[in-house]
Amino acid sequence: MDLDLDGKRVLVTGASKGIGLAIVRAFRAEGAEVVAVSRETTSELQATGARFVSADLAEPAAAQRMVESVLDLDPRLDVLVNNVGGGSTSREALADPFGGGVDAWASVFALNLGAAVETTRAALPALTRSRGAVVSISSQNARDPRGVPLSYSAAKAALNAFSRGLAEQVAESGVRVNVVTPSGTRTPLLTGGDGFGAELAGHLELDQATLLAMLPQQAGMVTGALIEPAEIARAVLLLASPTMPSAIGSNWVVDGGALKTP
Repeated sequence: MDLDLDGKRVLVTGASKGIGLAIVRAFRAEGAEVVAVSRETTSELQATGARFVSADLAEPAAAQRMVESVLDLDPRLDVLVNNVGGGSTSREALADPFGGGVDAWASVFALNLGAAVETTRAALPALTRSRGAVVSISSQNARDPRGVPLSYSAAKAALNAFSRGLAEQVAESGVRVNVVTPSGTRTPLLTGGDGFGAELAGHLELDQATLLAMLPQQAGMVTGALIEPAEIARAVLLLASPTMPSAIGSNWVVDGGALKTP
């Protein structure tokens, strides 16, 4: 199926690994020109042939500066993918709903909500000219806040609300705004030795491999398996594609059946 993405210019944040890297690879396979943004590049990202721009989007004004630099290279922009995100993996954040205090909560909201808001704000004029698309990556935990820091769940829930409201307000300009909601996905955040999966395993006094084997069932995923990042990327490409003009304000859940509400 031709998704009409060949030659499109795409900006992907949080692109160096995991879901972001899979999204970059998928767009490149469709012939898109991709600008990949993260704090640091990786050999895997370099291998995609995407143009790399370094930015820490949790910093104030970083999103505006980043988008300006991307558009200085080429004023065209057809697709924005807000993928950057994450949260505290400290024992305090896992055990205490207010863990880390005001500063910790502000940091999580800056990365998971603020970065998407400010990147979209800066990119919107260019996306309006191209009648383009915005796709943001949320989380199952926006609707089921168990098992992760509450600050992360709250920030992703706010991202959902922002995306749905923005979709209504910019639809007449031709810009389509949508969200993809994954559940447990096989990324370095879960599988790495210094990520959330390792920290959670330590908090629960479990071997990490044991935890990863348990997670799908514990999350209610009827597939019994973690999701591969490439599957999330395929959902992003469909929502970004001009061949899906009626996909506006939607939230596509790719969660292995974890969310039980209709």
